[in-house]
Amino acid sequence: MSQLVAAADDEDPLRALAATAQLQRETARVEAVAVRRARARGASWAQIATALGVSRQAVHRKYGGSRFTRG
Repeated sequence: MSQLVAAADDEDPLRALAATAQLQRETARVEAVAVRRARARGASWAQIATALGVSRQAVHRKYGGSRFTRG
């Protein structure tokens, strides 16, 4: 990820944009993995929402599918 962050600061705006888009995809993937792990370890939607700085409803809407539930 650190390489992507560096590339997002590239002087060539098209390379910077491509790196930024890839960084967003990677960040979303890492977030989804962390949410699954948190749920598997018993974290509530409210706790996850607080960690992400969003409402419980927003995090549940985004990740509330069965693959993110405990069990």
